[in-house]
Amino acid sequence: MTSTFVDRSGQPRQRDLDWWDPVVVAKAELDAEIERLASGPAPADGRRESLIVHPRATEPGLGLAPGIQVTLSVLLPGERTRPVRHNSTLVSFCIEGGGRATVGDRTVHFERYDVWNHPSWVTYHHVNDTGERQVRLSYSNAALLEKLGVHLVEEDPPIVPDGPAPEAGSAAGTAAGPEADPTRENPFGTFPLTDDGAWLMPYERLIDPPAVASPALHWPWHQVKAHLDKLVALGDTYRGRRLYLLYNPATGRTNGTTPNFFATMTIRPPGIVDRPHRHVSAAINYYFEGSGRSVVAGRTYHWQAGDLMLSAPGWAIHHHASGPDDHVYELTVQDQPLNIAMESLLWQEDLKRPSRVLGTEQGFATNRPGA
Repeated sequence: MTSTFVDRSGQPRQRDLDWWDPVVVAKAELDAEIERLASGPAPADGRRESLIVHPRATEPGLGLAPGIQVTLSVLLPGERTRPVRHNSTLVSFCIEGGGRATVGDRTVHFERYDVWNHPSWVTYHHVNDTGERQVRLSYSNAALLEKLGVHLVEEDPPIVPDGPAPEAGSAAGTAAGPEADPTRENPFGTFPLTDDGAWLMPYERLIDPPAVASPALHWPWHQVKAHLDKLVALGDTYRGRRLYLLYNPATGRTNGTTPNFFATMTIRPPGIVDRPHRHVSAAINYYFEGSGRSVVAGRTYHWQAGDLMLSAPGWAIHHHASGPDDHVYELTVQDQPLNIAMESLLWQEDLKRPSRVLGTEQGFATNRPGA
């Protein structure tokens, strides 16, 4: 195989943006697929599941957004899945029933609307030890990894004793102790090259970066809701969005639930209309109470409880509004942390003011005096 050259001399650098149109997956559609998955015999691996795929998605990497794969999973009472691990990470969300997930050495007992995460390359399985059907949505960066050709999956992985977990933020690979061999290590270490901040780093550190523990965490809905409901008191004049990030401290400055995604829980009192804004990251909303509408790139989309929506394609101007009667509760998954890490997260909170690169420039403020 040979590469080719494409002459771009003198051509505009900006290409027309071709974002995927918003999609509303109605509750009735989800319910029909849940019934279909539940009606057949259990597969050998125990995983009754379907991908929820955008009409424009293509193999490899079938997602509801270009970098976000969404899976609908069903387990009947008494069923369990076989162990698996992969180098993608997951945000899992129970929308019906309950059960337990064993992720590495932690077992999460979850109920409806609970959220938990799955770190990379950690073995996990699910069990339905209740008398009800268990239904889950999971959000994964598998679509992106499949596009890159590096999504690795291992079924029934061998049981390997885990070594001691690194402390958060600790440096691994310090060549000290009796086994250190000075002839096998670059003696010069990492050091500054120029006065303006450029450094050189040897191979030993390149292949042994500081290790940060990546735990499996659990956000029980009944606890999250108690804090979320307090945000109603912010009143009609509040200009921010009434939400909490389900924050995983291992993600640090990128503000994630996993290194790829954040998951937020939002409450919208009746009649609340957000200000239009836009961002490079894509967002998928699951509305589990209430109803309302979203205006995306000038088109209006109506949604109600039980609907799943690609609500914010990257860089499309959008805003959301709750209906006149009911409080809205929603889970939003967005690939903001990935974009912060890539230094690509342009965000325009106020369309009358310039966009900013969140994570490298100062961000935005609401009209609330403090965080």
